[in-house]
Formats: sequence, C-alpha cells, structure tokens
Amino acid sequence: MPEQPSLYPFSRVPRWAEHSRRDFLTAAGKLALCAALARIAPGWAQAPHEGHRPRSTAPADANGAVKVLDLSISEVPLPIGERIGHVVAVNGSLPAPALRFREGDELELRVSNQLDEQASIHWHGLLVPAPMDGVPGVSFKGIEAGETFVYRFPVKQYGTYWYHSHSAMHEQLGQYGPIIIDPIKPEPFAYDREHVVVLSDWTFTHPHVLFAKLKKRSNFSNMQRRTAVDFFNDAARKGWDEAWEDWSSWARMRMDPTDIADLTGSHFTYLLNGRTAVDAWTGIVRAGERVRLRFINAAATTHYDVRIPGLKMTVVQADGQHVRPVEVEEFRMGAAETYDVLVTLPDERPCTIFAETTDRSGYALGTLAPREGLRGPVPERRKRPVRTMADMGMGGHDMSGNAQGTNTRGTPSGSSEHSGGHGAMDGGAAAHHSAQDSGAMDHGPKTSSHAAADNGADHAGHGAAVAPNAQAAHRGYDTGDHDSAATNEAAATNDPHSAGHGDMEMPENRFGPGNAMMAMSPVSRAHEPGLGLGEDGWRVLVYRDLVALDHRAMPEPTREIVMHVTGNMERFVWGFDGKKFSEAEPVRLRFGERVRITFINDTMMEHPLHLHGMFMELENGAGGLPPLKHTVTVKPAEKMSVLVTADAPGHWAFHCHLQYHMEAGMFRVFEVA
Repeated sequence: MPEQPSLYPFSRVPRWAEHSRRDFLTAAGKLALCAALARIAPGWAQAPHEGHRPRSTAPADANGAVKVLDLSISEVPLPIGERIGHVVAVNGSLPAPALRFREGDELELRVSNQLDEQASIHWHGLLVPAPMDGVPGVSFKGIEAGETFVYRFPVKQYGTYWYHSHSAMHEQLGQYGPIIIDPIKPEPFAYDREHVVVLSDWTFTHPHVLFAKLKKRSNFSNMQRRTAVDFFNDAARKGWDEAWEDWSSWARMRMDPTDIADLTGSHFTYLLNGRTAVDAWTGIVRAGERVRLRFINAAATTHYDVRIPGLKMTVVQADGQHVRPVEVEEFRMGAAETYDVLVTLPDERPCTIFAETTDRSGYALGTLAPREGLRGPVPERRKRPVRTMADMGMGGHDMSGNAQGTNTRGTPSGSSEHSGGHGAMDGGAAAHHSAQDSGAMDHGPKTSSHAAADNGADHAGHGAAVAPNAQAAHRGYDTGDHDSAATNEAAATNDPHSAGHGDMEMPENRFGPGNAMMAMSPVSRAHEPGLGLGEDGWRVLVYRDLVALDHRAMPEPTREIVMHVTGNMERFVWGFDGKKFSEAEPVRLRFGERVRITFINDTMMEHPLHLHGMFMELENGAGGLPPLKHTVTVKPAEKMSVLVTADAPGHWAFHCHLQYHMEAGMFRVFEVA
C-alpha cells in the first residue's frame, strides 16, 4: 500500500493570506497597473475569441516523434473582476493553457514547480500509466519546490478533458485548464466552429481558511437559511401541525433544507473562462453556424445548471466519450464533469451562456455573438430550492411541501439536491459492512474488495459474488438498482411508497460517528433531472439520456462492491462507509477482473465521484450501451451502480471531487494487481 498522502495538506497559509487587509490592498494597488495593462489569459480564453475550426482526422505523427511541452507552476497576481487575486497558475495564466493533442500522440510534459511548496498535475479522465497520474502519495511523490517532473505517456483516447492540481488546494486557487484530444477517426457529427467553456469558482479567501471555518460551523456560508417568516408561510400553506412537524424533524436531524452547497456566492466569484459576469467572455459565432461548445466544470465545489436561453443544445459527448445525440434546453454539470454540445445561432442576435449555481446564489455567464461588443440578455435567477424528506429517501414523507422523490422529467419538482448543514463524512472501506457481517471476519478492517480479492468469492457479505443468472435480472432492469425487485419496482414507478416505508422510523446507523443518517429507501434516480430542475417546462438532461454509440462486448461482473457515501453534517467529515481516508484500507481489485460498484448515498448532498485510471460504465438503463464516465454525480438517497474493468495496474485515487469533501476524508485508493 502506498503511503497515505495528506490530501490538500492543511499545512501553512501562504504569507499573502496572513497579511492584513490594508497590506493586501496596498500590495494589490502596486500590482494592478501592470496586471491591468495586459490581462494574462490564454488565447482560447481571451474575449472576444474566434474559436477553432474542426481539425482534420489525420493520424498521429507517423514517425513516432514525441511531443514535448514545458509547463511551469507559479504564484502570480492576476485581475479577477475588479480585484487582484493571487493565482496558482500554469504558465502564468488563468485558466491554464489549453493542451491540444491527437489520439495516438506520444507526450513528454515537463512540469517545473516555481512555488515554495509541493505541487502536482493530474490529467483528469486520461488513461495514463499509474506513475504518470499525478496524485502525491498515491501514484508518485509529488513535485517538490524548485524541481521538475517529466510526465511521459501515450494518448489513448479522444475527447474533452482537463488537468488540475492534486496538491495543497491549488485547484481552488486557479491551477486548472482544458485538454482537447482530436480523434483519429471522423466524428459522428459535424460543426463549423468550436469554443472551450471552462466553468469554475474563485475565492479571495484562502481555501485553507474556508476549510477551517467549515470545520467550525459547516453552514457559515449559507445566507439563505429559513426564517420565522418562512415558518409562518409554511403554516399558512400546510397547516400549523404539519409545518411544526416539518421544522422539528429538520431540527432533530440537525440539518437545514436550504443548505445546498458548502460554499456559496457569499464567498465565491463564479467564472467562465476565467472571467466574471461583469467582464464576461465572448465567443464569436456567425449566424447560421453550428458551433461545438466543450463545457468543463473545473469548479472546486460548485455544481452548475447550464442553459442558453432561446437555444436548444444537442449533447454529443459526456466525459469525453461519444453518446447518442440528445436535444435538451438545460443540463446540470457536477464538479469535474464535461459535456460537449452543439448549438446553432439562428440570427445575428447575441445569446447568453448562463451557468447558474444549484443553490441559486450566483452564476457565471458568457456570450455567443457574431462580433465584439454585443451582450445577450441576462436571465432572472430562479428561487433557491428547498430540500425535502423525499430527497433523503424517507419514503413519501414530504416535509417541505415539494418532494423531489415524486419528480420525473416534465413534472415539477420542488426539492433540492444538496445537503443541509454540511456534515462530515468519514468515508470508509468499499464494502457492504452490515451489522451481522461485521463479526464474520477476523482480518481487521479489510474492505469487501480486499476480502474477495483474497478469496475469490463471497466472503460473509464482503464483496458478494454475482451469479450469472442474477446478472440477467440486473441487465433486465435498466436503473442500475441491484438489490430487490421491490426496490426496482419503486424506482420504476417512482413511487416512494412502493418501497414499503410507511413510517418515519430511521434505519439503524451502522457506520458510527462518521455518519449522521442512513437513507431509508435508496433507489435509482437516473431518470430525475435533479434538485430545482424540471419546474420550468424545459427539457433537462438526465443520466438516463446518456447512451453510448458503440456496443462493447464485455463479460459480466464477478462480484459487487457496495460503497455507502456517508457523512456527519455537523463535524464536516466526509467519507465512505463511515470512515475517512486515514482510517480505511485500499479497495483491492485483481488485474483484469470486472466488478460492479454500487454507491448508496446516505447524505443530503450530491457527490461527484471520480475514479482515476479507468472509466466507469454507468448502469443507467442503456442496456448494452452504457455510457463511459470518469465522474458520476450521485444524488441524495440514490443507489447508483457502475461497472469497472480493472485493466490498469497500480494505485489509483477514487474520491469526491468537491474539494473540501476530499480534504475532509472522502477519498479512497483502488489497488489493481
């Protein structure tokens, strides 16, 4: 097992963050002139930007020449809106330079660290050898101050990806950029022009300071909490008794149904291609042109709802992989996900790319226009959603008046998808550790995967073997829910009562202080648009819409690993199976084996779960055409299954891509040998 890294080590706060506000403003004033004279942004992020024409599909260099790039990580002052931010930048720009390769290229990326602390770069979604993956303490030792590390690997895929730091919260401080890989074969769609759209969140408060505040009071950033006025409005609408029971239940759970995001617009500035809504980016598009927009959510902890009012978007790629085209008017991007869409501007009028945060506390925006100087209308922000008992898998108990649990696409949902009162989730082993199973092994804290790897079979509930005849049933039902026909029926009908939970008795918490609650009736929610979506009559992308273009003949999985996504909403500790990273063993997979991993989200928050080194096949109802994903966003009280082929030897990170959750323990190592 590799040494356990201190993820985003809560070590020192940079000197600039320790100075007083007056010192900072004085220094910023001295830097403002030179920074403002030439805004340091990569060419693709300059506004206006003409974009790129489609590239040819010529093969990679036939001579086998290695493509060499030099990248330098340093701290630079850059203008962000009307202020100066201290950015951890790659080659001095925010976002980092766009790296464009061709499928089949051989790369040599020389990364020098000009900081006075350790740095790294992870190639998000790229299939690279484990030592090149860029996670300190897992796949390599990191890049020490003043040193240079050379990443060498072949490009094995096509599509839209990105790269970012895996050290010291540098990602939150600006170390991220896009990766575009042109395919060898012609793509199954045509377009006239393309633009890269990178969404992110920026804070002028150092992320270590924000993390310390979250540990002390997890909802400190939520400025939309319910008030006495809201209570009386609820009482008038639902009756005194029902309103009182609703509010009392949330209080007993020490949760807040309005607490949708860890950090909100009160502490964040939301960026599109490194620019605020005030100095918004513009992409040039001529009337009648079909433009490809490569969306990347590089935010540290923000989910975005993306739309271009007045235009329909055709989704053609998800996480860099082709999918069957689906026309939508809005889609949700979990942190770290990517989507490629095609749009056509019907005339000369400018259109607004509007990326609204899920808690509705802010937005990023950009403009598509035929020339510089045009700005499209800015949509009104929608009312922030409120979470309900149905969002927590509590059967049909809607305690806020609007149950997402009864929502389908095209049916209004009034609920939210984020958890209140941020809890810490001390995630643990990748196993289904039931109370009756816990005493069946004398191997210590091994995970289900560990047990099955050692014994090759079902081992007292740890890593249960999957019988071939059971697989037919799994394949026959298209939600990815694999426990029982009753649960599957509940998911299919979307009726919370079908699961048989008619009272409010909470399931026993089997994971100790690292978990605050257990979802009463977790089901597949791949058909649901998500918190606060579906109320406007717009067609919203859902996971069930994602269907791969190519059939891949793969063997059935030989075992299942169940991972509970857990947390304690007051302590701000996050993890799996009630354990944080420092308390857990690796998830061990045999090289070449095929496993089903089932996630059960026992928390009230959406978690974008990212597996390094291998794609996950999302069991979303697509039958033999499951989409490939490097990051899957699991909704509250959701049960989601993915298939993984362990074809990449080495140690691989697996974690929630909300940076503060990962820092708090929601991290695991997958060991393939």
